[in-house]
Amino acid sequence: MEHTERYELIFRMSGAEDDVVTVRLTARTGAGGSPVYEDETGIVRAEISDRGEVRMLASGGHQVPGTPLLARPLSEGVSGRR
Repeated sequence: MEHTERYELIFRMSGAEDDVVTVRLTARTGAGGSPVYEDETGIVRAEISDRGEVRMLASGGHQVPGTPLLARPLSEGVSGRR
């Protein structure tokens, strides 16, 4: 199955501009069977389905990740990773 290589996760910040985080496809698969994406720091992690459904994943203890408003695929191509 082909997967989008990168997404922008857009988070609503109260009283400020939206926060946009770019995540890349990893070799991992989440509990729901969809690929896991992460930012370059490895702190922001998300399982993103082929329908664009996002499940944020904690990358450390005591982390409570927020839910993005939108996961926007970036047109960089797709990966044939299974």
